[in-house]
Amino acid sequence: MTDSAARAIDVRAADVRAAEVHATGVCATDIGVGDVHDVRLSQLHGSLADPAMASMNFLNEVAIRFPNAISFAAGRPSEEFLDFAEVHRYVDVFIDHLRRERGMTEAEAKRTVLQYGRTKGIIHELVARHLEVDEGISVSSESLVITVGCQEAMFLVLRALRTGPQDIVLAISPTYVGLTGAARLVDLPVRPVRGGERGIDFDDLGAQIAEARAAGLRPRALYLVPDVANPTGISLDLEARRELLRVAEAEDLLLLEDNAYGVFAGEGRLPSLKSLDTGRRVVRLGSFAKTVLPGARVGYAVADQRVVDESGGTSLLADHLSTIKSMLTVNTSPWAQAVVGGALVEHGYSLPAANRREIDVYQRNLRLILEGLARRFPSDPAGPVISWNTPTGGFFLTLTVPFRADDELLEYSAKEHGVLWTPMSHFYGGDGGYEQIRLSLSQLTPDTIDVGLDRLASLVRECAAAR
Repeated sequence: MTDSAARAIDVRAADVRAAEVHATGVCATDIGVGDVHDVRLSQLHGSLADPAMASMNFLNEVAIRFPNAISFAAGRPSEEFLDFAEVHRYVDVFIDHLRRERGMTEAEAKRTVLQYGRTKGIIHELVARHLEVDEGISVSSESLVITVGCQEAMFLVLRALRTGPQDIVLAISPTYVGLTGAARLVDLPVRPVRGGERGIDFDDLGAQIAEARAAGLRPRALYLVPDVANPTGISLDLEARRELLRVAEAEDLLLLEDNAYGVFAGEGRLPSLKSLDTGRRVVRLGSFAKTVLPGARVGYAVADQRVVDESGGTSLLADHLSTIKSMLTVNTSPWAQAVVGGALVEHGYSLPAANRREIDVYQRNLRLILEGLARRFPSDPAGPVISWNTPTGGFFLTLTVPFRADDELLEYSAKEHGVLWTPMSHFYGGDGGYEQIRLSLSQLTPDTIDVGLDRLASLVRECAAAR
């Protein structure tokens, strides 16, 4: 190639790159020509253009912009008892457990905590013991997969269940946005089932299953939070739990039981779905973020279902979830697992025993909020109807108001009234809940509850008067 021909090619290439820069609105002087590589949103996974995927980022952004607002929005556990010294002590307790109970040398025990670990986890036996102590659930430790938070557990199960475009998952609506987000990432459509005052509308569940099958779809599972649910705070009664298991058997469904808040359900806590499960219909999804340490990001899935291959051989569903995990996160941080394992050992494998202080704080906050709402919104037949539910425990309750409580109003509330809350529409996928507010109690104190409810009442009165 001649020098003149090479120069001509370089000029044409530069012209093309300059045209690309001009089309994208990027100034060529800001970057080196040839360094630009833009990707169209349409060329990325469809979930990234879904507004529902950005809901948590929006809520976090509002909280950051208004740091002085009192927040009834955060679903994080209380920070009152987070303690570095306790974290290190739990690791020491776990290492001592490895030496005493598993016969490891000091070097082997420390290597277990500091090296890459087993994909299924290194505290599976301790979690199985905890489930038996606290829940009466007897499962093989091999049926557990220790995950990076409950979010990974959800993703693994949904990824395993999604075999083709006909598969769907059902979810009681309103539902936790983490479930809808994880399902969107694996292209598994979520079909909502009405919740209602009991926590599930069985007539609607039957109708949704029938309609899906008539449309050629295959419902694989139903996701629910049976104890003091996020976002509503509602718990299923015992008969509803038993009826769900009967429906799961009759309709060939799995039940995905998310039990992140069960420890905080209060007096009269009911048996979990998994403890009532005699037909291996329930996959239990759990987390230690609320009960041990949020920063550890440790969760788990109990998947004791038998998987039969074409030759008639069997394995555990947990084994297949582990295969997916091995290509997703490889393993869950052994150091983080050691913190959780030490907490379980130190407290006799009982999370209620490990959370006595936290349970007292959350119960106190719930009582103060319910009493505060009753004082500020007394029953008035002539006034606007403002109501709320009365959970037995947990982190959340639902306030129903006579006006649209959306993202725009949340911004106004933060700016003009200094109070944050969560629009319930985020948990309906933007298709309902516009006159409902989720109130979270976990990050509050008696003083902030009192001031925050005053601010919330001011907002509610203003909006109700403007109707």
